[in-house]
Amino acid sequence: MSSSYTHGTSGTTLLGDTIGANLDRAVAAWPDREALVDVPTGRRWTYAAFAADVDRLAYALLASGVAKGDRVGIWAVNCPEWVLVQYATARIGAIMVNINPAYRTHEVEYVLNQAGISVLFASLRHKTSDYRAMVEEVRGRCPELRETVYIGDPSWAALTARGTAERSAELAARTAELSCDDPINIQYTSGTTGFPKGATLSHHNILNNGYFVGESIAYTDQDRVCIPVPFYHCFGMVMGNLAATSHGACMVIPAPSFEPKATLEAVQQERCTSLYGVPTMFIAELNLADFASYDLATLRTGIMAGSPCPVEVMKRVVAEMHMAEVSICYGMTETSPVSLQTRIEDDLEHRTGTVGRVLPHLEVKVVDPATGVTQPRGTAGELCTRGYSVMLGYWNEPEKTAEAVDPGRWMHTGDLAMMRDDGYVEIVGRIKDMIIRGGENIYPREIEEFLYAHPKIRDVQVVGVPHERYGEEVLACVIPHDPADPPTLEELRTFCEGRLAHYKVPSQLRILADFPMTVSGKVRKIELRETYSAP
Repeated sequence: MSSSYTHGTSGTTLLGDTIGANLDRAVAAWPDREALVDVPTGRRWTYAAFAADVDRLAYALLASGVAKGDRVGIWAVNCPEWVLVQYATARIGAIMVNINPAYRTHEVEYVLNQAGISVLFASLRHKTSDYRAMVEEVRGRCPELRETVYIGDPSWAALTARGTAERSAELAARTAELSCDDPINIQYTSGTTGFPKGATLSHHNILNNGYFVGESIAYTDQDRVCIPVPFYHCFGMVMGNLAATSHGACMVIPAPSFEPKATLEAVQQERCTSLYGVPTMFIAELNLADFASYDLATLRTGIMAGSPCPVEVMKRVVAEMHMAEVSICYGMTETSPVSLQTRIEDDLEHRTGTVGRVLPHLEVKVVDPATGVTQPRGTAGELCTRGYSVMLGYWNEPEKTAEAVDPGRWMHTGDLAMMRDDGYVEIVGRIKDMIIRGGENIYPREIEEFLYAHPKIRDVQVVGVPHERYGEEVLACVIPHDPADPPTLEELRTFCEGRLAHYKVPSQLRILADFPMTVSGKVRKIELRETYSAP
């Protein structure tokens, strides 16, 4: 019986470019082709105009004293400026730090200090978030933060005004110092030990991953990619932006954050050929009362990721959204992100029953979690991946890096998987207790650490329970200090408000006298999940 190991062969070589050099190549090939469209504001860039604005921002950052390796944060919703910051920081070798726009003061203060961010780009406000007020609240506790630039504010204009072409020689000199293996991006991924960890990624990691994801769905300069998924995540900035620019395709921003109506309007108006989303996004689009009125005939492909796609949803995406070549991707931030992907010719069963097969130039294997021995095909074990996509490490956390990446450079995903005889992989469970709510990864330990500070809570365990719309929801199981005066769900939610991202806030609460325990004294989370998952 063959073992659960496979690697992706390809006649297409890995790119040895930096992101800036790869963009230059696209500009030389397609200067007049559209590179970026922001539907809400109507702004448009050709590749030549986009590169000019990227360079102007790069000059401004040089003028502001941003050195190679300096950390530049971006805490913003989807907008053209986000994309300009992504490519301008890459141009000068600064490390862009993605900050989830849903973060609140507790989380953003940690990230600003842990990454040592010196310059921060931020939205002014979005929905209930007042980013300027939150930055002002934490600024005094973040000694390395020396400048904050707000998108859509005079501070943005003031910064870009420094970006004169007199800096072109300095930019050329900086570019000559850069290697494709330099760290270029830090993405925070929730950790099991409380605070998130900063997965540090290189040009080589993310440029190649975006390129080969785009290759798998046959991108060319004729494609127009609608990106309603967030840029702060690899899904938006790598699978979206870098897949597009490495093929001369156009990035289309439908809205600052996901809105089903705005997404379909953008596809129709901009004649998009590709659409991204987690399954809940596609479900929301299909469920619009006027769904049938949108002309989606230009769509041919797209990417669905984040959680498994129900069969009936996939059937409708193919038939009613014209996405006959839609692809499923699997990965994690630490692997840039995609390691497995279905191909455009795959059938319905492979698209809904598996997460695809290994991408070119990568290796995957399924191992016994206890021994590390590679399992026979058809046997469940931990999924591991190795190759160009594996992160450089967690920022300033070598011990945590060593826990995740073994001496053979295999990234241990923590997911239970099974490899079929044809090399396609099924995800069958999770070793870790990660909760996936609407495509967002939530690690219970972080929420537990936070809730321990509540005056009414003696002990708390957080688990995921099924939810029809989001896949899973957050349940807090609490042992109160005083059984006669337990916390209410409303008190819990108020305690979290403004300090934890909304998707991490518990939506359910159970008051318990004690927790089910193993003989060795560990809480049996699986029992809590099973007990409270019943409808």
